[in-house]
Amino acid sequence: MKDNLFFTRFLKLLVIVIFSLSGCSRFHHHESKEISSLEKIKEQGKIVALFDFNSTNYFIYRGEPMGYQYEMLKLLADHLGVKLEVIVENDISKYFEMLENHQCDIIAVNLTITKERSKIIDFTIPHSQARQVLVQRKPENWNNLTEREFESMLLRNQLDLAGKTVYVQKESSYLSRLKNLSDEIGASIDIKEMDDLEVEQLIQLVAKGEIDFTIADENVALVNKTYYPNLDIQTAISFPQNQAWGLRKGDDSLRVTINKWLEEYKYSIDYALLYAKYFRNKRSVGIVESDYYALTSGKISIYDEYIKESSKIVEWDWRLLASLIYQESRFQPTVKSWAGAFGLMQLMPTTGHRYGVDQKSLPHENIRAGVRFIKWLDTRFQKKGINDENDRIKFVLASYNVGLGHVLDAQRLAEKYGKDPKKWDGNVDEFILKKSNPKYFLDPVVKYGYCRGDETYNYVSQIIDRYEHYKNFISTD
Repeated sequence: MKDNLFFTRFLKLLVIVIFSLSGCSRFHHHESKEISSLEKIKEQGKIVALFDFNSTNYFIYRGEPMGYQYEMLKLLADHLGVKLEVIVENDISKYFEMLENHQCDIIAVNLTITKERSKIIDFTIPHSQARQVLVQRKPENWNNLTEREFESMLLRNQLDLAGKTVYVQKESSYLSRLKNLSDEIGASIDIKEMDDLEVEQLIQLVAKGEIDFTIADENVALVNKTYYPNLDIQTAISFPQNQAWGLRKGDDSLRVTINKWLEEYKYSIDYALLYAKYFRNKRSVGIVESDYYALTSGKISIYDEYIKESSKIVEWDWRLLASLIYQESRFQPTVKSWAGAFGLMQLMPTTGHRYGVDQKSLPHENIRAGVRFIKWLDTRFQKKGINDENDRIKFVLASYNVGLGHVLDAQRLAEKYGKDPKKWDGNVDEFILKKSNPKYFLDPVVKYGYCRGDETYNYVSQIIDRYEHYKNFISTD
């Protein structure tokens, strides 16, 4: 009897131990489970994309970010229901390290799929195809030559690259292709790797006569040929190659989601129009030669000097002020809104009168008046204890858009509902959005009633986002 009792107790204890260990194991497994990139992106509300800046993938024109890769990633971000955050890097050797270190979620460039690269990263399905071509200069008097004379003065046979010096971007697919070609033709090609110049800069050097040869993807070469008519790009050195976006190795959830989206998008009219916009648009030469093309001009607008000078009044980065002006008027000084706001800064008549300007005032006077108003708003929020400069900028921007009273209302609502009235993101911005809801704009703490808070919320977000783009291209000087 005692033996049976002992055995029963022993079994109960054993069951408890087994369940305890099983529970610990399950708990430990749950705790150690790594969150996928797709889950992380949706949790953080943003996808971080790495771009290179050039005349096709990502650039600023007339104050607005543009580019083939940029526009596709914007659409992808919209599909995922998140924001797009941009980081810029033109050094290919850093791409894979930045991806591995989680500095970005996706490499969004014209990345050629190769066996070597596939060992260290995963690729999406191809977003485009291109063959590699030799970029060389036409003879100086090419317009006066017969076709036979013209062709005889250019490299048309890949065998003729033997002994020639070709400059390529460091660690690019062009480098590996030239090495393979050297083996194929049984002769040496003098390959110069450039770690501080990307493909479009090398194309420009060919056009200027500073180097004789470089290699580029045909679609990029075609675009650049419109800028430099003295270039020849007819000599192919490869078959068409797939180009795709790069993802971290084993990042299956994100890869599957992107591939599904790409499968549909690639065969849409929208994609065809986007591709034509950047690779078949003859007007692109006008973009690059424009004073509004930031990559070559270093300018945002023709009013940059006025903006720089007036920004000192409020001690803002002038590029932030430029982003606000773009949002207000697209740098058009004669614009007048339905409500009567006028000029580059879209000042209301009462505000303009307060600072001594009207519709006849000159652009620099309008900018200066608007900045003085911004300074007044900034001082008000400083006195209210908003000491963090980045937060205060967002309060000022919101007030510039919708009026100080509505922002003060949103602060009072935030405080009432347990949020921080001195923080914008995730606090006061939530109640700006809610001021179109009767539950909130009829609240006793609200003094200024209804407002369309989504406009103000987007206004702040868009100015800050555009400012981040400007910082990628334009210096503070």
